[in-house]
Amino acid sequence: MELPLVVGVDGSEPSLRAVDWATDEAALRGAPLRLVYASLWERYEGAALAEGIGGSSEQAMADGIVQTASRRAHRRAAEVKVATDVLPDDAASVLLNEAHTAAALVVGSRGRSGLAELLLGSVSLTVAGRAACPVIVLRGDQDRRAGAGTHRRVVLGVGEGPHSTAATRLAFEEAEIRKAALDAVRAWRCPAYESTDDPLLEGEPARLHEQRAAEILESALSKAAVEHPAVDLRRRTAEGSARRILLDASDDADLLVVGVRRHHGLAGLQLGRVAHTLLHHSACPVAVVPQRG
Repeated sequence: MELPLVVGVDGSEPSLRAVDWATDEAALRGAPLRLVYASLWERYEGAALAEGIGGSSEQAMADGIVQTASRRAHRRAAEVKVATDVLPDDAASVLLNEAHTAAALVVGSRGRSGLAELLLGSVSLTVAGRAACPVIVLRGDQDRRAGAGTHRRVVLGVGEGPHSTAATRLAFEEAEIRKAALDAVRAWRCPAYESTDDPLLEGEPARLHEQRAAEILESALSKAAVEHPAVDLRRRTAEGSARRILLDASDDADLLVVGVRRHHGLAGLQLGRVAHTLLHHSACPVAVVPQRG
């Protein structure tokens, strides 16, 4: 049985745009869609009491939210199978639980205006930092242009180590189903203390760091490139901060993919500085792909 794409809905415009994005994605993948709403009305009112008085206004609102989202998905892609559920818990807990049986979670942000529009909502950040499956975050106003295939370009930030494997696989899959180019980027920097004033060695430390970045890039991509020969793969090394380079690359991309390492037994957010920055400031949707390490 194919795992669904799961969307957290709450009736807000960002969450409905997340439904649009996930519906397009489900249609591309041929995957089912699951829309969930977190509601604590049963916990506070009691299921028996709610039934005795014909249901609560909170229950009616919750049902209305998921049904509205379902109709929106059906109008967008009638062929996609859509399931809905209202679950009695807080939003972050519901989504983190859903992550164990989802192909990916899709969430919008709750930024309203001004500074809030630039920052990711706490639920989205918590889910991205702890979920067991990939999380696609449509941040703030940028999710308005998140329709599949707008730019036909997927960007992969290539890290160092095995935590990049799952992200690489997802990036190739996304590029293939979208018929998009895949830009794989590895940032590198030359520490100032490695520079030299000897004209015979000028630039050598930088060349060594660039060469090392190219080797990491090739190692990370080689297997997936063979498995997805139809993908238009573009390899790029760039000197500078990974956060700045990837933010710049997000300007004309449909999706930015990054891997994060999840450490078993550790509580709290497990994102890393690069992923955290991208989630707050990327110009396109960001896929955070976890891998145990």
